[in-house]
Amino acid sequence: MQELELKYGCNPNQKPSRVYMEDGSDLPIIVLNGRPGYINLLDALNGFQLVKELKIATGLPAATSFKHVSPAGAAVGQPLSDVEKKIYWVADDAELSPLACAYARARGADRMSSFGDFISLSDVCDVATAMLIKPEVSDGVIAPGYDDEALKILSAKKKGNYCVLQIDENYTPAPVERKQVYGVTFEQGRNELKIDDALFSNIVTKNKEITEQARIDMAIAMITLKYTQSNSVCYVKDGQAIGIGAGQQSRIHCTRLAGSKADNWFLRQSPQVLGLQFVDSIGRADRDNAIDLYIGEEYMDVLGDDVWQKTFKVRPEVFTREAKRAWLDKMTDVTLGSDAFFPFGDNVERAHKSGVKYIAQPGGSVRDDNVIETADKYDMVMCFTGIRLFHH
Repeated sequence: MQELELKYGCNPNQKPSRVYMEDGSDLPIIVLNGRPGYINLLDALNGFQLVKELKIATGLPAATSFKHVSPAGAAVGQPLSDVEKKIYWVADDAELSPLACAYARARGADRMSSFGDFISLSDVCDVATAMLIKPEVSDGVIAPGYDDEALKILSAKKKGNYCVLQIDENYTPAPVERKQVYGVTFEQGRNELKIDDALFSNIVTKNKEITEQARIDMAIAMITLKYTQSNSVCYVKDGQAIGIGAGQQSRIHCTRLAGSKADNWFLRQSPQVLGLQFVDSIGRADRDNAIDLYIGEEYMDVLGDDVWQKTFKVRPEVFTREAKRAWLDKMTDVTLGSDAFFPFGDNVERAHKSGVKYIAQPGGSVRDDNVIETADKYDMVMCFTGIRLFHH
């Protein structure tokens, strides 16, 4: 297939729309089910690059959940704890392959943002992964292949309209890429930077002890940032991104946004949230929305006298700011990556509030001394990669 006609571009008024290979060769993707849209394909192709690199860097199956050309979550296939199964809505008796674990983590990190996502998988999609995808609200999935039964499961989603794409995992794009803006053609070399342990060797803090898990998490953070709209910051813990801040003009705003998402991920594991008693009729999306409101500042939207019965069997106690802070203080050993240097120590201060122990950032600010001093204050380990990872 050399060309694929689309319904429309980014918006319904943008017609005609298609994808094709300029050199006349075949597209590296095959549509197995459904009909992809313009944004679907942007998410699919960016997402597959991300998971392919994660697999190469860690040796583990990888998954990402993309929304509007940035990842909402990304993870590798490390086992799920019982608490993680609960907050990701994974049944205790569910079959969990390494790829399924990667998908559950990628989808579960920020379930609000992942609603209606496009999924990318590094490996052939097995039945275990397809069964986790089956009940979720999602636009489609891309993978290098599918088990026969997994393809049947996925093709039945959305009344048979779920988008299932297969990509040639051996496809190698041209070394120069182009795009047009306002009729002007832009050209640049592809970002083929290899992210591995060598990138994290320049440790600039007093504490220089990096665990093996922290090295994996640093790789996940930086590869995720490589495909996230800039400015971007990523918090990672135990093999999965737990907070991604994308497209912010200010670095500190990006750090705060990603940090608040990481905080929400950890708050969902608190006894107050795990103990919520939802009414039997409530669906996954409504539960996710209710939890997001409950742990936020708008908690009375679900706890008010005239509304709580719609969501809960028993009215929960208010999750106070003090109680939330006490729980968040238990979050430790988080890794943070930044796609450009920290210009001020305030980014490190904010990171500390979300349990960050390890930081990977390019360095090169005129205030590097202040940033390093702030990291030393909290006994953090910070490396300067010397590499910027802007993506647009």
